[in-house]
Amino acid sequence: MALDIQPGLSISEDLIEITHLLASGPGGQHVQKTFSAVQLRFHAASCAALSPAMFQRLERVAGSRMTQEGVLILTGQRFRSQMRNIEDVKMRLVEMLRKAVEKPRFRVPTRPSRSARQKRADDKTHRGTIKRARKVRLDE
Repeated sequence: MALDIQPGLSISEDLIEITHLLASGPGGQHVQKTFSAVQLRFHAASCAALSPAMFQRLERVAGSRMTQEGVLILTGQRFRSQMRNIEDVKMRLVEMLRKAVEKPRFRVPTRPSRSARQKRADDKTHRGTIKRARKVRLDE
């Protein structure tokens, strides 16, 4: 089975490794006995579907959740059910991959027009005049 990221791009679930952990949080005495938390490991470095540029963007999106070996680690324990935690972690992975697939827009640097610069200078001198008028002169 594969996770669909967008049309034409999907990743194999062979690159995903899911382990179960003891969860903290709500659940009463039962929480110490059940492995309802989930840790997902996605081997992004060995994923052929990701181009090098997409991998770099994924590294930026993942931040500290990406290891130096290129493994993305996500932990989920929001829900008491193990299956809901698995689905939650997979959806978070898909969202991260969708962000990584988007190419950043190229920013065209612009400069303010001459009239905009003149207006800003006029506003500053006007403001300074108002502030100067507020001063109380004791020497007069």
